[in-house]
Amino acid sequence: MMDQERNWTYQNFTIKEGLKPGAANFQYFFVVSQGGIKKCNYCVWMGDEVLDCHTNGKCYAEIAASKREEWCKWVQSKIDNMDFRNLVLKIDKAGQQEINLNEMKEKLNFE
Repeated sequence: MMDQERNWTYQNFTIKEGLKPGAANFQYFFVVSQGGIKKCNYCVWMGDEVLDCHTNGKCYAEIAASKREEWCKWVQSKIDNMDFRNLVLKIDKAGQQEINLNEMKEKLNFE
């Protein structure tokens, strides 16, 4: 697991990122703030069926490290488009889709 979160800036936003501690499934988060005020959350959720390992998250840090650059570009494109919805990039065997957390009637979870 990643021991610490990473912080970086893009344009005039601060982004804090890291694996969600204690999550039952793979969850990687990006918290976007501006001037110390949180703007939104972007999260990546991966179903166990698409992970290369099934060892209770022991490989999560490796997956995060291998995909981090791609996900950071996704976050940057959202900021470029001024899209500050709370979004999940859900990746499962059907592919990937963006889900607006604010419009969900129930929180998504993996069964």
